[in-house]
Amino acid sequence: GPLGWAARRTCLRIGLPYTTSYHTRFPEYVRMRLPLPLRLSYSVMRRFHNRGQCIMVSSSQLKQEMEQKGFHNVSLWSRGVDTELFKPAEGEINQRERPYFTYLGRVAPEKNLDAFLDLDLPGPKMVIGDGPLLEILKGRYPKTRFTGFKKGRELVELLNQSRVFVFPSLTDTLGVVQLEAMACGLPVAAFPVDGPKSLIINGHNGWMHDDLKQAVVNCLDIDGQQCRAFAMQFTWEACTDQFVSNLCFEAFEFTSAGHLFAEAA
Repeated sequence: GPLGWAARRTCLRIGLPYTTSYHTRFPEYVRMRLPLPLRLSYSVMRRFHNRGQCIMVSSSQLKQEMEQKGFHNVSLWSRGVDTELFKPAEGEINQRERPYFTYLGRVAPEKNLDAFLDLDLPGPKMVIGDGPLLEILKGRYPKTRFTGFKKGRELVELLNQSRVFVFPSLTDTLGVVQLEAMACGLPVAAFPVDGPKSLIINGHNGWMHDDLKQAVVNCLDIDGQQCRAFAMQFTWEACTDQFVSNLCFEAFEFTSAGHLFAEAA
């Protein structure tokens, strides 16, 4: 938004190299709300990102897609999860005994929540999160448990009541909530699209299928220990090391921090 464009303008004005990160399929999300063609939105995104030294993206699939769309100098930066916070309840990782089929994230049109909430599953559903569709979906699905926004240990306790994590989004670039769920010993059921493809190994830590209910059912036989072990590869330390390797340290060869902030002001 405005802060990003202001930082970009300042860096270009004083000749300071900078990097950017592409988190969200912003053109697709805008298109869901306004009749703007994708080619226009992507031209704006290319204008913003391509002046930087590199664009950080979360997966090799997204890197390839961005390069095909005309973005330059695309680098990988995977996400991290706090594996000390997100973990199974003490001494327990058998998710098969937990009652809920759970979604965690923003309650908004781009998350495709109806695909999850319309499923006939062998247990109750839970939606953790807030967003513009929350009250509408509460009225439409009265049997679903809607918790609203949660964080910290309260969030982890809810995940630890869950049997399978269901990720119905078709547009996420990665979906770090999948890693948070896996760290709690939950297999992830999803459609076979880019975000899940970056993290899910069918039969190991989740399942991807064009039939979302089939993906959920397949997850019931997955060992939560495998999900936890996979998430342990995505620590904050590993994430930070990859981020730092993408930074433009040459910027500090010609400007001190004090001079930089004075120029920016």
